[in-house]
Amino acid sequence: MPIIEICLGISIGSLLYLLVRCVISGFYTLEQNERAVITTFGRAERVLGKTTLDDPVCEHLPQSDRERYCYPQVRVVGPGAHFKLPWQKVHKVSIAIETANLAYDPITPQANSGGTILEAVTKDQLNIGISGQLRYAISERNLYAYLFGVKNPVAHILGYFVSILRERIANFEAPAKDSLPLAEDQPAPEGIDLEGISINDLRKNLNLLNEQMDQECLSSAARYGIILDASLITGIDPPSEIDSALAAINTANNEVSSDISVANAFADQRIVESKKAVEIQTMRAEAEVQPLRWLAEQLKQLKDSGKDAIPAYLRNVRLDLYQRARRIILDMKE
Repeated sequence: MPIIEICLGISIGSLLYLLVRCVISGFYTLEQNERAVITTFGRAERVLGKTTLDDPVCEHLPQSDRERYCYPQVRVVGPGAHFKLPWQKVHKVSIAIETANLAYDPITPQANSGGTILEAVTKDQLNIGISGQLRYAISERNLYAYLFGVKNPVAHILGYFVSILRERIANFEAPAKDSLPLAEDQPAPEGIDLEGISINDLRKNLNLLNEQMDQECLSSAARYGIILDASLITGIDPPSEIDSALAAINTANNEVSSDISVANAFADQRIVESKKAVEIQTMRAEAEVQPLRWLAEQLKQLKDSGKDAIPAYLRNVRLDLYQRARRIILDMKE
């Protein structure tokens, strides 16, 4: 009898354990900004026959990298309450947009001056400091790359962005429209680099640099499962030892630009005044010519009316003049 009770107790305990282990602990919930991937014995549940190359997420991925970043498509679990089996594991991720400092290094937080300033080298070998922010979010369409493709995806994507940023800064050239306007025969002012100083070009074209970075990083979702939502580079600072010299160059450059702008404005004003003077004189000449044209047209009509029309017209004009005149001097012929 005791043996039967012991076996019965073990059975009931086992059933209770399985009930707790399989049923109660098998339920899980996902928030609105959460997604999950289920693995069974370590293998993610996949969409048969589908890879990321069949998804629009690879639209901006270069053709040469498509074979390297070909990941399987996995079944993504959305928000709500769900159930899993004991031998399954839930990998939750948040797809909310995150913000990180450009200089932040998740692996070595003390790097880049404690994650505050990112250093880079310009095309004229100037070591500058960059500050700004980066917004990113996990791609729901490529969770396999984020969860299983890279060991530390956030550190990887930040390093990927920084490497592209440093390459763009090292080769950045300002658009031609930013150069100073000079006439063909006008010599360049001495001491001013009209081709542009790299840090000045970068400062004046921060929006262009941000747009270039956004375009360069469009393939990040296909590579690492992270979408680089936007980059915002807010500051570019030179080394302290050349700050005063750079300020002097900028002041001289601004003075030259100001003088050229004033000269152009004065020349434009004189051109406008000359055009107006020509228009006024033209209108006066037309006003003086108009009566003569009218008189010529009248004489032509009189001539076409007959040979006696013009003498009659002259007689009428002469009579009108006689009426207006106070004195008349006649040449009396003997």
